[in-house]
Amino acid sequence: MPRSIRVDAVLVQAVIAGALSFAHLHDVAEAAGQTGWKAWAYPVSVDLLLVAAWRRLRTARQDKAAWTWFVIALIASLGANIATAGLLDLKHVPAWLCILVAGWPALAFLGGTLLVHAPAEPAAPAQAVEEPAAPEVDVHRTDEPVPAPAPAPVPELAPAPTPAPADAPAVPAALLDHARKIADAHRASTGSPMPADALSARLQLPAPMTNAITAQLQLT
Repeated sequence: MPRSIRVDAVLVQAVIAGALSFAHLHDVAEAAGQTGWKAWAYPVSVDLLLVAAWRRLRTARQDKAAWTWFVIALIASLGANIATAGLLDLKHVPAWLCILVAGWPALAFLGGTLLVHAPAEPAAPAQAVEEPAAPEVDVHRTDEPVPAPAPAPVPELAPAPTPAPADAPAVPAALLDHARKIADAHRASTGSPMPADALSARLQLPAPMTNAITAQLQLT
């Protein structure tokens, strides 16, 4: 059985209103000197700007820019409807109206670009939901508690290096690093610490300075 077609009165009214408004915009644009396909493009431009502003308002009600462009497009549409009601002589259009019609494409393009590329409003942060505290349960243990494990033995620390004598000369950091590199190279090549006399022979420094370096490097 075929389904009955239900006519929506609101949809029919919207189609009629859109067609009349479209025709009025076309007549005003044609009277202002925009002939041919250009006169038909103006109604499309006005309606598209109106729709873009309305879609923006659906997602951001407090968007002032969307309200501004919505009002501009609405004034352009209503103005064309009123102008074609006999209040304006379409055969002798004033110069200011010709200027408005000629400048409308740039204005509509600016409005559409701003509406599309304007940043969206940040979403409100979600409020943290407080979880109810878990009820305390009184547990009576019948078994004996397990004894705590014995503490782990504390590892013995390495003995602190023997401080240099109070009267030992101060060793520059660069010289100490150089001596340490020599000692490390000897350990890497021979596998044993570098003797103090061998380091003294390599550095060729006075005995107090060599002893101070040897004390800091803890060489044997």
